[in-house]
Amino acid sequence: MNTVTRPTGRLARWLDSDIGHSFAHSPMAMLAAAIAALCLFCSLFAPWVSPHNPFDLATLNLSDARLPPAWLEGGSRSYLLGTDDQGRDILSALFYGARLSLLVGLASVLLSLLAGVGLGLLAGFVGGRVDAFIMRVCDVMLSFPSILVALLINGVGRAMFPNAQDTLALGVLILAIALTGWVQYARTVRGSTLVERQKEYVQAARVIGVAPLRIMRRHVLPNVLGPVLVLATIQVAAAIITEATLSFLGVGVPPTSPSLGTLIRVGNDFLFSGEWWITIFPGAMLVLIALSVNLLGDWLRDALNPRLR
Repeated sequence: MNTVTRPTGRLARWLDSDIGHSFAHSPMAMLAAAIAALCLFCSLFAPWVSPHNPFDLATLNLSDARLPPAWLEGGSRSYLLGTDDQGRDILSALFYGARLSLLVGLASVLLSLLAGVGLGLLAGFVGGRVDAFIMRVCDVMLSFPSILVALLINGVGRAMFPNAQDTLALGVLILAIALTGWVQYARTVRGSTLVERQKEYVQAARVIGVAPLRIMRRHVLPNVLGPVLVLATIQVAAAIITEATLSFLGVGVPPTSPSLGTLIRVGNDFLFSGEWWITIFPGAMLVLIALSVNLLGDWLRDALNPRLR
């Protein structure tokens, strides 16, 4: 008799859980996860998986500039997706650019998550004037388009540090995106906390003298993280697109460390001159990353909501 070997340990427990079962029976979620994992792998290990180093000036050859993809006439097998106006390999530039875009997206979401969850938890649990003040700040932030706020913060940061190094400029960009994204987390956590603080387990913890900070951290916080995880997953894609927009406008990451948005901006100058691959492939990479992350966010929302199962 043939026996099927089942995974053991944590993987087996996760597959037997509701979320694991939902993931295993969702082809769209598995496809999105595979695409996101592939993009993340190529980005993290870009120096090893890239055919060339597109930002090493010693290896660039201007005679190879504007070469079409390998399957078109005039293309070269050394440059599968062609080259840009400086002779850089498009495929290698995608890997390096995606790494920077993912870094900005993940770091900004993590920073805004920490700020938003902390303020939302405080507003919902303490209430009163603290709640009113934090919510009025959220209302003010929501009254401005997020891209304009990011442009303002990024502009102020560049004015304060005109000779900033690439690392500092990247930090200013992450801060600019994070300060426009914490409001959603604060409002979501605040609404969930208002419900949780009225439940019996919170009242019992108060009666036995548990400190409010410990109640928020040990009891309330774990029960409000479900919607936060869904929102954070979707916000990663939004943060990557915001970074690409800022870079396309010329106020994003430094030109010496281009992201996908910078590559799209550079290729836009050659879009109508016949070298379409310089901007189409970075744009397709950006869409692929954002779409896969959004699909994972939609699946996670359905998996964590029993009413949608």
